[in-house]
Amino acid sequence: MTKSEEGKVLYLIICAAGPAGGANELVDLAQQAGWAVQVIATPAALDFIDTEALEEQTGRPVRSQYRKPGEPRSPKANAIIVAPATFNTINKWAAGISDTYALGVLAEALGLNIPVVVLPFVNTILANRTPYRNSVRSLIAEGAVILQEDSDNSPHWPGSGGSVVFPWGQVLLHL
Repeated sequence: MTKSEEGKVLYLIICAAGPAGGANELVDLAQQAGWAVQVIATPAALDFIDTEALEEQTGRPVRSQYRKPGEPRSPKANAIIVAPATFNTINKWAAGISDTYALGVLAEALGLNIPVVVLPFVNTILANRTPYRNSVRSLIAEGAVILQEDSDNSPHWPGSGGSVVFPWGQVLLHL
């Protein structure tokens, strides 16, 4: 029985960063591994992704806003991947700020003991700032898995324009 047949749902939270346009690659890998995928995009990420293609690929609407009364709920997540995760999202999440649907989901996830794996795409200058390093430590202490220091691809140097190959497949290995 596959994970999707067992009802295993993976939330993929996409932030506004260069690699976001390649999120379909992770969706494909997750589906091959048996996950049903629900894509959640930060409002800014909507300009980086092909929403229609992701909806067709997953069979689910891409969510970026809280649902309206009467709209169906998304299925409950069994695991969450945040990729590419931005400086802004990581810092807001660690600070407990919940001003978007994506951050609201993340704010609750660790308290619900939902496994969360994060693949940042943060330029090296920002990644070296104390607030970011503190946010990463805080989220790890709460149970998030944050992949970055062992990767040549993230953080990245400013001006690379996302030309670095983003390691989409690496993140699934940590679920």
